[in-house]
Amino acid sequence: MSELTQSHFESELEPPNGEPLTVETALANLTHEDVSLRYYAAWWLGKFGSGSPGVVEALITALQDEDDRTELGGYPLRRNAARALGKLGDRRAVPELLQALECSDYYVQAAAAQSLGMLGDPACIPAMMSVLSGGVESAQLMPGRPHLAKPVEAAMEALEALRATEATALIEPFLQHPVPRVQYAAARSLYVLTQHPAYGERLVRSLSEADLKLRRKLLLDLGASGYLPGAEAIAHASVENSFKMIALKSLLESNLKQTNPVALSPAATQVMTLMDALL
Repeated sequence: MSELTQSHFESELEPPNGEPLTVETALANLTHEDVSLRYYAAWWLGKFGSGSPGVVEALITALQDEDDRTELGGYPLRRNAARALGKLGDRRAVPELLQALECSDYYVQAAAAQSLGMLGDPACIPAMMSVLSGGVESAQLMPGRPHLAKPVEAAMEALEALRATEATALIEPFLQHPVPRVQYAAARSLYVLTQHPAYGERLVRSLSEADLKLRRKLLLDLGASGYLPGAEAIAHASVENSFKMIALKSLLESNLKQTNPVALSPAATQVMTLMDALL
């Protein structure tokens, strides 16, 4: 698997041999000689293995795998195992995911950070803040690689999920990062953590400046922020309707999670109206 096509965002996978799995066969496949079966098994267990005995332990073991390596030294199985552990929601994985932050594979680090955010253990906050502690200069693009030196986007996402308001001073400098997508991630996290509209408006303004690929990224960040005044900008952005629908759904869900209202506000109702218009 080429590292250039691997991202820390998971995509749907197809069984390598076309055969459906059970928990038992997936667990067995985690140590199969065919590394493609291992990779798929880790993804499958994250999606379907919740509550089954032995799944968390097997995926924790997979975080130490040395057999599945890319030509550039990455660890695909470890990446999927880290993602799967976040989806399973079992905090027994926290110590090993914290250790995975030290892996030489950037994408393992990023997957571990995202999963730690999903697991919601406040004890992880210092480790996430440590990823950002070197500032913008320590998180530049790696020469000849498609990623940064450190997974600062994933760390900000985790701090946002953990509601770590103490991290805002560390996140703020990344609004000036030379890579636009990092700026968007910082603005999103800062809005979630502070609820200051200036950060939401920064995402809205950027929609008119970004190219198509970045507009798609922006829509997802704006949706994840829960900034309801951005709904109109999402609905009228120059991107595919499918992206708009995903972003508007995320926008509504994120806002409801942040505010926990007794009834929908007029702004939230307007988001639903905009979604209906796109159908």
